[in-house]
Amino acid sequence: MTDLVEDKLRNYFIQKKFKAGDTIPKEVELAASLNVSRSIVREALSRLKMLGMIESRKRRGMILTEPDIWSGFTKIIDSKLLSEHSLKELLELRLVIEMGVSELLFIRRNDADLEALEKVVVTEEKNAKTPADHARYDVEFHKILYHMSGNETLYRFQKMLGYVFNYIVGAMSTVNEKDRAVSVSHRDLLNILKNGDPRAFQEAMHKHLEPYYRFLL
Repeated sequence: MTDLVEDKLRNYFIQKKFKAGDTIPKEVELAASLNVSRSIVREALSRLKMLGMIESRKRRGMILTEPDIWSGFTKIIDSKLLSEHSLKELLELRLVIEMGVSELLFIRRNDADLEALEKVVVTEEKNAKTPADHARYDVEFHKILYHMSGNETLYRFQKMLGYVFNYIVGAMSTVNEKDRAVSVSHRDLLNILKNGDPRAFQEAMHKHLEPYYRFLL
């Protein structure tokens, strides 16, 4: 019943054209409108509060809010709690995003981001000795790419991936050296970002990510 009322509340807010910042009716009014008990409405509202869709304000009562789409997700993401299947699907989602972000990078690239990428590449070329080292610099390099996209949602997704980083590093360490090898390096990607075009970057990115595709297949 609470699941049903939760859905009814969502539809009610939509039908009544409530917007973020609007005060919603009191529990007793909602119970009457939905023809359910007040206790069930209270429980359903509590769920919506946990999702960040409602919050209580002094002197205003309950306010409809724009939910933070990642806050709940990041609270439950932990490589020790997720199955290997779920972790692989998160890795697949990363691959899909990074293959599709090329246009945004070329529209929004700037000197500061390119300099930050250059710093990572130089440090990697100088210091990376082991697969774990390269994996760490890979995270740093791609973190800047997400930031360069100018899309806060994408950047927060990348930060969330930190929770599955240990899984990815551990899983890739089981892959033989030949299959871990990349034909396109971070240096190659950076050079294309500086002097190439989105299509060339996308093709190069696909080659750069090939070890992950081989691992997933």
